[in-house]
Amino acid sequence: MSIRCEASPDYSKIAEVITSAFGQPNEAKLVEAIRNSENYIPELSLVAEIDGNIVAHLLFSYIHIISNEILPVLALAPVAVLPQFQNQGIGTALVQYGLDRADELGEALIIVLGHPSFYSRFGFVQSTYYGIKSPFEVRAEAFMVKPLKNYEIKYTGEVIYPQLFNDV
Repeated sequence: MSIRCEASPDYSKIAEVITSAFGQPNEAKLVEAIRNSENYIPELSLVAEIDGNIVAHLLFSYIHIISNEILPVLALAPVAVLPQFQNQGIGTALVQYGLDRADELGEALIIVLGHPSFYSRFGFVQSTYYGIKSPFEVRAEAFMVKPLKNYEIKYTGEVIYPQLFNDV
């Protein structure tokens, strides 16, 4: 397996992977909307390949925390692995690669809404431990954060997702 940044020729295959993984096109539409926004980070939109075929995709994009100032942080969403390749460590490898890459790029904090049993393996913890509030009603343990090397205490407040997250 190899992991690399996505390229424009990959877009249709990535959409197929995401739609297959989620059983609906909403998340693929979200990825397309993010690509066409100022929140897109090309270096943090990653694919996993096996024998030259894309089998998984992961996207980090910018969202914000509102407190005394507006602070950019990363959202990890979505993470998609083709169903026939799930439970083989591909998603785990892709997430770890992405976290390491985000740290290398000097990002401070990552936010994810997901399964605590999966994301806690990577050091994600409930956001309220850091004084960070979800913008919507979810189980507290499912809204998680992971501070990176550049994290500072000033990253507290309420998370604000761009409107494009609501549009799909």
